[in-house]
Amino acid sequence: MATEIRVPTLGESVSEATIGRWFKKPGDAVKADEPLVELETDKVTLEVNAPSAGTLGDILAKDGETVSPGAVLGSIVEGGAASAPPAKAEAAPAPKAEAPKPAPAAPAQAPAARDSGPAVARIAAESGVDPASLAGTGKGGRVTKGDMLAAIATGAAAAAPAPAAPVQMRAPSVPDDAAREERVKMTKLRQTIARRLKDAQNTAAMLTTFNDVDMSAVMGLRTQYKDVFEKKHGVKLGFMGFFTKAVVQALKEIPAVNAEIDGQDIVYKNYYHIGIAVGTEKGLVVPVVRDADQLSIAQIEKTISDFGRRARDGQLKIDEMQGGTFTITNGGIYGSLMSTPILNAPQSGILGMHRIEERPVVRNGQIVARPMMYLALSYDHRIVDGREAVTFLVRVKEGLEDPARLVLDL
Repeated sequence: MATEIRVPTLGESVSEATIGRWFKKPGDAVKADEPLVELETDKVTLEVNAPSAGTLGDILAKDGETVSPGAVLGSIVEGGAASAPPAKAEAAPAPKAEAPKPAPAAPAQAPAARDSGPAVARIAAESGVDPASLAGTGKGGRVTKGDMLAAIATGAAAAAPAPAAPVQMRAPSVPDDAAREERVKMTKLRQTIARRLKDAQNTAAMLTTFNDVDMSAVMGLRTQYKDVFEKKHGVKLGFMGFFTKAVVQALKEIPAVNAEIDGQDIVYKNYYHIGIAVGTEKGLVVPVVRDADQLSIAQIEKTISDFGRRARDGQLKIDEMQGGTFTITNGGIYGSLMSTPILNAPQSGILGMHRIEERPVVRNGQIVARPMMYLALSYDHRIVDGREAVTFLVRVKEGLEDPARLVLDL
């Protein structure tokens, strides 16, 4: 008797996955719940475990193939040895090739879109909105420039079927160089990272404001309490708990940074789900600390530590990376001195942390060395004004330079 291995439900808005690699070969013995195959989606890498013990039979989905939720990946034959691997799921006889049908004639509505003028054609080419999908308000039902702009503002560009992206062709390398090149197909995750970052640049009016923060007070607290903190809570006292608390406090004062644009509306989020960017070998993922305003620093540190470990092991769940309202990214762990982080759309703000280094600063008329960190806030200028962005970053700075404000909610 054979048990089918199927693609699990992949989560909200995830409709397909790519076979990363199989951990077993046909004929290998497997244990129940043992990882069998790795799936790559556009959000996370996950493993499919064996539904039962037995022997791996035929593999129906090979490495690199795209599969949908519920699709059969292979089978497990109960017992010691699998006689012959089961035929590919009774490989259904391939349907006879039908003669190609003539393409249906273009809908009669086309003239309104075709005759709408060069301005409409230009906007259509730039935005991906199909004029034929809109109800024109011009003479004779023609689509006007105003119709196109209204469609873009209300999100029709996202809903309309986007034209196939032009394939970027590179000039061929000379033979000597080509022999030393390696071509690797982009993973689903890397493709999504590339698309989302470019979409964020194309959509938002993105701007970055900077400040610096004296980390003396936070570092002093860490030094004083790190041992007793780890002993009591079972996790190291890092910086992210302080930064998350400072961000939440600033978001409460400047709600526009915790909002997003939906068509012609602004959606203000009266909750604080903070995304923490985590770099992995396969790309950047952003798990979300939910209701961070209701968590203690110890609870935040535990959550982030767990996320970091599971992100590196590819064990994050898809729903753990959805619903964030603001993001924090720490380039300082890689040595970055200053950067301009890209928005995590549709959020309107992202805070970039950087490395701490001693720099000369003036305190009470004296030049002294202090552990300083540059902070960068990238924000969507369509919804966040410069005054709000600067005030937000100043509030984060104040909370970190005087951590008692975070505890007293000042």
